[in-house]
Amino acid sequence: MGGQTACAALSNVLHKIKPFIAIISLQFGYAGMYIVSMVSLKHGMSNFILTTYRHVVATLVIVPFAFVLERKIRPKMTLPIFLRIVALGILEPVLDQNLYYLGMKSTTATYSSAFVNMLPAVTFILAMIFRLEKVDMKKIHSVAKIIGTAITVIGAMVMTLYKGPIVDFIKTGGAVNHGTTTESADKHWVMGTIMILGSILSWAGFFILQSFTLKKYPAELSLTAWICFVGMVEDAGVALIFVRDLSAWKLGWDSRLLAATYSGIVCSGIAYYVQGIVIKERGPVFLTSFSPLCMVITALLGALVLAEKIHLGSILGAIIIVSGLYTVVWGKSKDVKNSETDEKSKAFQELPITNNATSISVDDKIVKIPASKSPFSTQGT
Repeated sequence: MGGQTACAALSNVLHKIKPFIAIISLQFGYAGMYIVSMVSLKHGMSNFILTTYRHVVATLVIVPFAFVLERKIRPKMTLPIFLRIVALGILEPVLDQNLYYLGMKSTTATYSSAFVNMLPAVTFILAMIFRLEKVDMKKIHSVAKIIGTAITVIGAMVMTLYKGPIVDFIKTGGAVNHGTTTESADKHWVMGTIMILGSILSWAGFFILQSFTLKKYPAELSLTAWICFVGMVEDAGVALIFVRDLSAWKLGWDSRLLAATYSGIVCSGIAYYVQGIVIKERGPVFLTSFSPLCMVITALLGALVLAEKIHLGSILGAIIIVSGLYTVVWGKSKDVKNSETDEKSKAFQELPITNNATSISVDDKIVKIPASKSPFSTQGT
C-alpha cells in the first residue's frame, strides 16, 4: 500500500515538472540551432534554402509518427482548419525563420537570441487582444503583466540604440577575433533589429493561432506534420523566387547539411510537437518564459565557437528585458493559481443536491427537518 502511494506521488510530481523539462530541453536545442545555422549562413548558404531543407527534414521525420500514432484520434480535415494551417506555415516556417536568419546575419547569434526575450511580452499583448489573457487593472498581477511588457520594450530599445564597448567574458584567440570591433561597427544593426522584431511578432502570432487551432484539431503530431509540410511547400516557393541559382541547392557533408538536419529534427519537428502540448496544458505565455536560458547558452557557445563579442548595450538591454520577462511570468503564475482556485470553487458549488430534507428518529417518533434554502445557511447564528 505504501509503495503504491509513493509511486502515485512520484507520478504526480513527474506530471507537474514535465512541461518544465520539455521547455528547458527546447532552449538547449534552440541554442544549438542558432550556432549551427550561423555557421552555415557564414559559409554562404541562403536562409531561404536553409528553411526549405529544414522543413523537408522535419516533414520526413514527423509524418510517419503522426500517421501511425494518431490514426485513430486524428480529426477530420476541413477547409477552415486547413486555411489555419496555411496561415501557421506562413507565420512560422516562412516569416519567422527567414526574418530571424536575415536579422542574425546582420547582427550576431548572441544579440539575436537576447532579443528573442521580448517574445513573452509580444505574446502577452497578442493574447490580450485575442482574449486569451484577461487583464483586471484592480489586481496587482494584471498590472505586473502590463508593467513587465513595458520593461521588455525599454530593454529592446536599449539594445537597439546603445551598443557600448565590447565586454570579453571568455578570452578567445585566433585570427577570427582580429578586427571584430570594425566588423561589428559595419553591421546593419538597426535593419537587423527590425527583422528580428518582425520575426518575434510572427512567432508570437504563430503561438496564438496554434492555440486556437489545437482546440479545433486536437492532434498535436498530425498538426505538426501538416505545418511542416505546408511550410516546406511555402518555403520552397519563396526560395525559388529569391534564389535563381540552382547550384545553391546542392548539399555536401558539411555545415549546410548539419544545419538543415539538426534544425529540421530538433527545432521544427520536435519543437512544434512539444510546443503544442505545452500550450495545451499551460498556455502560450508559459511557453515563452524560459527564453533567457537560451540566451545564456547561445552567448557561451557564440563566444567559444563563433568568437563573437558581446557589447555592453546588449548586456544591459538583456538584463532589462529579462527583468520585464519575469514580471510578466509572475503575473501569469498568479493567473494560473487564481483560475485553479476558481475552478475548484465552481466545481464544489455545482455538486448536485437532490434533497436537503432529512428525517431522524426521536423516542420512536419520526421528526422531519425541513430543507434549508441554502446548503450553507447560517441562520440563527
